[in-house]
Amino acid sequence: MTVIVLTNCPAGLRGFLTRWLLEISAGVFVGNPSARIRDALWEEVQQYAGQGRALLAHTTNNEQGYTFRTHDHAWHPTDHEGITLIRRPDPNAPALGPTPRNGPPPGWSRAAKRRRFGRG
Repeated sequence: MTVIVLTNCPAGLRGFLTRWLLEISAGVFVGNPSARIRDALWEEVQQYAGQGRALLAHTTNNEQGYTFRTHDHAWHPTDHEGITLIRRPDPNAPALGPTPRNGPPPGWSRAAKRRRFGRG
């Protein structure tokens, strides 16, 4: 089973994929092509996606039973002890959250400071 999800891609690419896969929703294609055809389709998607994003998920012989690839996507596959997870970067997240040693960030109310850091 193969699933390709396109976001903000040219209509011509969607038309090309309908030759091999079934479009079950706008930009979502499913099918069961051979591995050679699947890889050829993915090469075409990467080449013609333009400013769009693409995600490919397909079955494989591993512990999860599937794997996926991304193209120009903010979320990236990451291997964690043999299992592939999606890492979604958050540019606004602090590197290390507030700890009792360095105190709360500015703007916290007194009640929130007491709840988080105790009465000290």
